[in-house]
Amino acid sequence: MPNEVLWLLFASVDLSIVLLLYRYFGRAGLYAAIVTGTIVSNVQVVKTVTLFGLQATLGNITYAGLFFATDVLSERYGKREALQGVALGFISLISFTAAMQWALLLRPAPGDFAQPAMATLFGLLPRVAAASLLAYAVSQTLDVHLFHAILERTGRRRLWLRNNGSTWTSQAVDSVLFVLGAFAGVMPWTTLAQILLTTYLLKVIVAALDTFFIYLAVRIGPHPEPPPELPGEGEA
Repeated sequence: MPNEVLWLLFASVDLSIVLLLYRYFGRAGLYAAIVTGTIVSNVQVVKTVTLFGLQATLGNITYAGLFFATDVLSERYGKREALQGVALGFISLISFTAAMQWALLLRPAPGDFAQPAMATLFGLLPRVAAASLLAYAVSQTLDVHLFHAILERTGRRRLWLRNNGSTWTSQAVDSVLFVLGAFAGVMPWTTLAQILLTTYLLKVIVAALDTFFIYLAVRIGPHPEPPPELPGEGEA
């Protein structure tokens, strides 16, 4: 099956999983999606593939799913809860990186077969994780603040605008910070530029796809509490 078909299928599956976690577990499900997506994204990103004739790294789908989860948190629970989700993802990535580096320090048994594969996969992780931590912290925080800035100006109308406007802007920042931080000096600049372009474009595609899912989330998701009031709401 072509990479492009697999990629589009996985995008739909990943967003559906986040939606189901929200539907059945509410806020806790979204936090679980953020923690899982952060870790999976930073493992997948070390693999490069060809998509639509261009080189790209994996991890774009699960990483874009993080923005979907924080946007749902913002829409249904407010800025504080969305920023808490960002913090959980940040802490989970630090914990995962530390755990895997510690595992590599332990001397393998004579019959062990996993050490070379783990060293190959996670040997680059510290630099990748450092770049990802910076890009994640900056872009996710920016996404939450932009989402609420648009929300304050448009009210509960134009969910598509705050979802896509905040995500597309923050993911542009994320792509530049991560690709340069993780791969500058490791890959040729032409390859780097191609990965930067494809990384951002693929995230934009997933963000556009998640517009349908965020409307579903607002419509079918659990409602344990009403949406937070905007400034001026409820006033006579």
